[in-house]
Amino acid sequence: MAERVIPLIDQRVAARPAAVPAQPIAATGLLSDALGRPLRDLRISVTDRCNFRCSYCMPKEVFDKDYPYLPHADLLTFEEITRIAKQFVAHGVRKIRLTGGEPLLRKNIEILVEQLAALRTVDGEPLDLTLTTNGSLLARKAKALKAAGLQRVTVSLDGLDDNVFRSMNDVDFPVAEVLRGIEAARDAGLGPIKINMVVKRGTNEHEILPMARHFKGTGIVLRFIEYMDVGATNGWRMNEVMPSAEVVRHIGSELPLVQLDPSAPGETAERWGYADGGGEIGVISSVTQAFCGDCNRARLSTEGRLYLCLFATQGHDLRSLVRGSASDEQLASAIGHIWHGRDDRYSQLRSSLPPDAGSGARRVEMSYIGG
Repeated sequence: MAERVIPLIDQRVAARPAAVPAQPIAATGLLSDALGRPLRDLRISVTDRCNFRCSYCMPKEVFDKDYPYLPHADLLTFEEITRIAKQFVAHGVRKIRLTGGEPLLRKNIEILVEQLAALRTVDGEPLDLTLTTNGSLLARKAKALKAAGLQRVTVSLDGLDDNVFRSMNDVDFPVAEVLRGIEAARDAGLGPIKINMVVKRGTNEHEILPMARHFKGTGIVLRFIEYMDVGATNGWRMNEVMPSAEVVRHIGSELPLVQLDPSAPGETAERWGYADGGGEIGVISSVTQAFCGDCNRARLSTEGRLYLCLFATQGHDLRSLVRGSASDEQLASAIGHIWHGRDDRYSQLRSSLPPDAGSGARRVEMSYIGG
């Protein structure tokens, strides 16, 4: 039998060193990349593990019982994460999102939340501190997360039909438990809550209207995400993408919609409101309508690799600086140097590029650096 190649290992080994530049780059809160995009949003993966096996993210045939997850010693400690995050905040970050894998699997995650909640932006304001979860552990964790300083949560939920949901998570997890977690988050004051539904044509598009009906009028924002070509393990095909424009037309045929203005610069979701005032939905068109032009997000992997794009092939190793002799100023300068050189715009170029054009490497997996 031929040996199976697991692409994540290549990406972990192939990180670039994060060098401290000879000319220091001061953290002024005004950092911008090669295309003039500021640094405002940091997404931090706290674990590479998940208890779901969704086919579009961590398919069971790859992430099986023999899959070599990162050893605990390789993961950034909470103190290391907070130290790195502090330098990003000094460069202008205003929002931090904790992701995974499934972030609530990281033991004592509330301690990290408390440490990050103590950080302040360059204007002296609290961070927008949020977390994305599959909701499986949210019912038992919501109160503690809120008490630690988490402001809100985003829950991944790909359908309300229990059979569809169990099939998509591929571990037979019931949808009722996720809905219970969403209610617990609402009761704890973690809001506004957002729900992310990945729409995969031929799998769950019939759940679009039931989801819209269920969350309409609840104050919860439902967002529909185009099935993305992230990584190499999900077997992505364009014919499985349901364009956001089609999703909007489908919902609008029963529940009339009006387009709303963006909520903030760099926002990934296009906003639509119900014409009768019953709330809003969002669509994230990462395949059919690129939003690279104002992308202001950086991603930090669980073992300290800095990625400049969700579709990157290589990260920059910040852990070696943190565990070495680098001062905070040197760490901030290294981050500034990396961001200054950023010119990533994969989604804008997608249509003109063959898969992994010119890189000789696979793109990073979404399960590794979060969505």
